Amino acid sequence: MPESDPKTDLHYYLQVARGNLLWKLEGLSEYDIRRPLTPTGTNLLGLVKHLIGCELGYFGDTFGRPFEPMPPWLTSDEPNVDFWATADESRSEIIELYRQVCAHSDATIEASTVDTAGCVEHWLPEHRDVTLHRILVHMLAETNRHAGHADIVRELIDGTAGFMMGNENLPGVDETWWSDYLDRLERVAEEVRDAQTR
Repeated sequence: MPESDPKTDLHYYLQVARGNLLWKLEGLSEYDIRRPLTPTGTNLLGLVKHLIGCELGYFGDTFGRPFEPMPPWLTSDEPNVDFWATADESRSEIIELYRQVCAHSDATIEASTVDTAGCVEHWLPEHRDVTLHRILVHMLAETNRHAGHADIVRELIDGTAGFMMGNENLPGVDETWWSDYLDRLERVAEEVRDAQTR
């Protein structure tokens, strides 16, 4: 990691979060990366597609650096259109666009200081005027939030879990331990439930 300063630190962790998100799609079928696995339709490819729009808005438009061509779904009035991929939008196209957009964001970050001023037009008037520092913090939170969604969705698909490839940040235990652990948590939950209904 380069020498530490606020911009470098925030940028580094944003880049890590981006990579962690993309890792969650590796090794899965086209079906599995599109499967809606929550009542609100959360799916892995949709999370990447959503973050394309976030990166474009916050690091592009906010600092007067629009990205061309703008993805067509970003001008659609359809609710949640950025949270799922159509059959015609391939995994490779969306991931490649995400990488291009992140490179565009990185260029904005590298060309700016933490005090560089920007404006987020869709925020409330009293919050619209921002700095690069504020947007780096915002996008780090946004990307990690959706990487966390991806963690859970991937675990529901095939049991793959962890922070990043090669550093899962999970106990080094076997399947029997996990099964016993889940049983233990269920017993505790039932015990508390039963105590509250007495």
